[in-house]
Formats: sequence, C-alpha cells, structure tokens
Amino acid sequence: MKISDILGLNARSQLYTYKFNKPGHKKIANSKLLTKKYLQHAGVTVPAIYAKYKNANKAITFDYSKLSDSFALKPSRGLGGEGIVVVKKRAEENPSDGGAWITTQRTKVTSEDLKLHILDILEGAYSLDGEPDIAYIEEYVGRHKAFRKYAYRGTPDIRVIVFNKVPVMAMLRLPTKESSGRANLHQGAIGVGIDMATGITTRAYWHGDFIHFKPGTKRKLHGIKIPHWTAILETAVSAGLAAGLGYYGADVVLHPDKGPMILELNYQPGLSIQLANAAGLKKRLERVEDLQVRDAAHGVKIAKALFISNFSDRVKAEEGVKILSALEEVKIKGKNGQRVRVIAKLDTGAWRTSISRDIADKLGLLAIENVLWSKKFKSALGEEQRPVINLVLWLSGRKIVTPASVAKRMSLKYPLIIGRKNLKGFFIDPDIREKEKELKNKK
Repeated sequence: MKISDILGLNARSQLYTYKFNKPGHKKIANSKLLTKKYLQHAGVTVPAIYAKYKNANKAITFDYSKLSDSFALKPSRGLGGEGIVVVKKRAEENPSDGGAWITTQRTKVTSEDLKLHILDILEGAYSLDGEPDIAYIEEYVGRHKAFRKYAYRGTPDIRVIVFNKVPVMAMLRLPTKESSGRANLHQGAIGVGIDMATGITTRAYWHGDFIHFKPGTKRKLHGIKIPHWTAILETAVSAGLAAGLGYYGADVVLHPDKGPMILELNYQPGLSIQLANAAGLKKRLERVEDLQVRDAAHGVKIAKALFISNFSDRVKAEEGVKILSALEEVKIKGKNGQRVRVIAKLDTGAWRTSISRDIADKLGLLAIENVLWSKKFKSALGEEQRPVINLVLWLSGRKIVTPASVAKRMSLKYPLIIGRKNLKGFFIDPDIREKEKELKNKK
C-alpha cells in the first residue's frame, strides 16, 4: 500500500464527506429511524421495527410481555454501537412484571431493565451530541451460517464504502469476545478485507496487526466466500441512492433467511477499512469520481472490474510460475455465455487490455449493460472515444475479469491485446517466431 494512495481524515472531510453529501442528506444518515423510513420507501430491505419510544410515558406504560423472544434495542442517533442491547432468547422463568430475556452476552435482562435503558436513551446518554434521542426495538438478525464459525455471538456485518454509485472497498467485521459481540473495530472486532470482484476475504486486521486465524483457533480468516455478494453490493448502493448520499459507508447484514439488509448509513465512515484491505481509498475514489454511472447494478459491475485483488502470489504457490509465449490462445466469454477461442498478443508494453470492435460486437459485449464507461484514447492514429467493457477471459487456465477498451483493430494481426495489468504471475517469452510457426502449422 502506497502512502500516496491512503485517504486521511482531512482529505476525507474536505474532498468527499462535505462535498458530496448535502446537509439534509447527512441529517437522514444521522438518524437510524429516518434512514429506515427512506430506505423502506425505496424498497431497500431493513430489519423490521417492533416498537418506537419517543417519550418517557411510552417507555413506562409499554407492555413488554408482548415483545418477541429475540430483538435489538437501539438509540436512533447512537454512535459506534454504544447503547445497543441485543436479546437472543426469552428466559425460562417469566416474571409477572413483563418477562425476562437472555442477551447475546448471556446476561439476563428484565422488562424493568429495558425500561430504564430506554429512559437513558431518551435522555441522550448515547446520542451523537448528547441531545435527547428516540429509542426503538427492531428485529434480531442473527448470524448467517457462513459466519457462525468466525463470529463471537453477535451479528457480523459488511461495511461497504460507496462513492458515485460505485462500491470501492469493503470489509467483513467480525465480533469477538473482547468486543462483547459487537461488530465495531474500536471495541475489539476484527476487520477482514474483501476482494470486490469475488466476495472472498483476503486478509484480517486486529489490534494493529495482520492475523491469519480467528484468535484462539486455527480457523483461517482469509478465503471466506461471502454469500450473495452481488446482492450485498447492490443493496449498499441502492441505500445511498435512497438517502441521497454521494460518499458514505453502508453497514450490511446478511439475514439467515431474508438475505442482505441495511443496518445503517454513515456519511463519514472510518478509515481503518484501508488497513483491513492493505489498500488506499484515495486512489480508488479518484478512479470513479468522473464516471457516468447509470444505476446500482452498473456501479457494482464497475467495482468488480476495477478493484479485483491481486492473487498472483497464491497462484504462484499453487500452480508454479507459468511461462507463456507472447502469443497465446484464450477463451472469451460472450453475452449469452458462449466461449470463443481467439489468439491474443500478451503485450507487457501496454497497461490495459483491449479488444477488437468486431469481436466485441460479435459476442454481444457492446450491449449497454456491459459497457462500463467511455474514455478518450490517444494513439498513432490520433484521438478517439472508445467504450470500455467488462471482459471475461481464460488465459492458460486462469479466469480473468477485467475492463477492456474496444478499438478498431482491423489493420492489426490479433483481435485481443492483453496488457501487463492482467499478466501478473506470468513470465512472458517475448520471442513470438516459434509460436507464429506453430499457429501457422495448425491452420
């Protein structure tokens, strides 16, 4: 991770937080209840609300015996997980004063305890600015089976940073015993970086160090495949569109049965996500700032094409270093799933991969839903506006997903140029004479 790629606190505030978020939209994000209202109106899934407490009288007179066996009690304007009580099940004994429950921390709370905690919330004990707040009780999400081995009691979430409708970085936040089952890093939760293209975890960060295993176990924290990854990213983007935010962090939970849900939005998300991913936000934000992004699905497609992690070290360890010719046969995936074989030139002098317009058109890759953006390119023939598409290909058995510029390559020998951005982990033999003879003999 380069120092120049890191986003700092001042840059975050001056260049993104206040520039791309209007005061009215920040007000929405500051209130969990207001956020839920806007998201529900837009059809974005959130945990169901069971009860709201705007005044002390409601807290005192409420019939707590009617609450479900599991739920979460929260302040609307809380910060960093403070003031949240998560109840997992009803206690066996059932006092006549309204009931008792067992929290995720295996402590017992009664209806009287809940009442007193709600009164504290109403007085502003956990609000952002100490002002009076609103308390509410919502559906308990629980742990998806994919995370049960890694999270301590509480509900893990996925923090997604979104800018200009593009999810640029994400991390899985795993509750620990130290964090008391909460998914907040400053309380001791683990931050696990995620590859944006695949939804597979890459590395874990805890207490200032990278770790390989869940503390006290031999359970690897890298290589976890997060279910419903595309839906998670699209939900994060759709939430920001509903709330009117341009730069923000979305906290997504994965309900065991209902899929991705938004817990809350943060217009000034923390920057430790850069440590969990060993990557800087600044460069990623700059790459998407000027793009024309149509909708959530388009933004997710851009993210997957731009921010795929470098797995070359893993590939070398598992497969050995592969030596390829500067000319190789590759398979390209078309719009309808068909795969076409073409001869590609592996060009270490080019950075980006490019494809012939004829081939791209033939495979249906110029359909608007597959075009990521358009960009001006300079060449010996002058300046031209080229579409950049999402391209899926297989080179020497390795699947590569990459942005590729579309060019008129009628005068050139080969319809596909693979640039060095997609050649990490390979050694390229620049001598193409033997390969050309081999290809000629095949014909």
